[in-house]
Amino acid sequence: MSKDYYDILGVPKTASKDEIKKAFYKLAQKYHPDKKGGNEAKFKQANEAYQILSNDTKRSKYDQYGSGFENMGGASAGGYGAQHGGFEGFDFSGFQQGGGADFDFGNLNDIFSDFFGGGMGGERTQSRRGRDISTEIQISFPDSIFGINRKILITKTSVCLTCHGSGAKAGSKMETCKHCNGQGKIRENKRTIFGNISSTKICEVCMGAGEVPHELCEKCKGKGVLRREEEISVVIPAGIRDGEMIRMTGMGEAVSHGTAGDLYIKINVAAHPVFKREGNDLVMNLNLKLSDALLGTKYSIQTLDGEIEVTIPEGVTINEILRVRGKGVPMSKNKRGDLLIKLNIKLPGKLSKQARATIEELKKEGI
Repeated sequence: MSKDYYDILGVPKTASKDEIKKAFYKLAQKYHPDKKGGNEAKFKQANEAYQILSNDTKRSKYDQYGSGFENMGGASAGGYGAQHGGFEGFDFSGFQQGGGADFDFGNLNDIFSDFFGGGMGGERTQSRRGRDISTEIQISFPDSIFGINRKILITKTSVCLTCHGSGAKAGSKMETCKHCNGQGKIRENKRTIFGNISSTKICEVCMGAGEVPHELCEKCKGKGVLRREEEISVVIPAGIRDGEMIRMTGMGEAVSHGTAGDLYIKINVAAHPVFKREGNDLVMNLNLKLSDALLGTKYSIQTLDGEIEVTIPEGVTINEILRVRGKGVPMSKNKRGDLLIKLNIKLPGKLSKQARATIEELKKEGI
């Protein structure tokens, strides 16, 4: 059955890349296996959907052919090989076995993946991959604008530092795996309703390496991986937004003789007492005295880049905005947004006799 990646992420087919990204991040946080109440199956579904829909080329092919486009090979869109996904979910429980034949009706999904993945009698092996993991960190508002390198400590399954993933004791020789005779994979024959189907799976003893250590590493007991605390350097790019995620490929959990999963880091940006972000611009409020608003003046302002002097022109109005170019959020190497200064004119609560007399004169002039 074709997978509806849009439905999995909960977005319409017209969704933008940004909407797709936000939908995935929301589901990743909800279903991640490391969180209480997480759901590994739904997390993997969401990740698969995001990998397809966030890639323009893959998304175009998916929209045209459906989720089976990656396995089509040279077959046409309407060909039998491209349509094999339609068998998923079919109930074969009522299928009558004739002639006393002993068919294996176990995992039909495995049968179809073997049958169509490499053709009849074809060999198919699936590489091992570690789990994806997630964490979150908080950074200051200025660091979100200019970027920063952070080091974080994560406890996860990592490659053993003693044997460097080999599982062997230092100085120990490697010997041929007797279970798979050094092939790293095991061939299995299944008798199904379609006849005998041959499939190839990774050897569970040597994990596909074809050899095993004569003496096991004392630290990891021959597994090549173990759970430990690891320091990871994270490059947080300039202009990152609150709630965005950074994906670090291969920095998730390791697996023996396989590929490590990915690490997802959610960035929480602390609020700033003066500045707020609007798109690529920074916004702040500046309180002015009535006299400064009327006559104009110069103000020294502390920005994220340091102190600058701004000129307040004569006769500015309440909520008028001054724009300081190039003091906002970095957009590229040589381009930044602007700093927007919202002017608030503070009216005096009490007037002295002299001030009142002056204002009375201004009133007579129609000011």
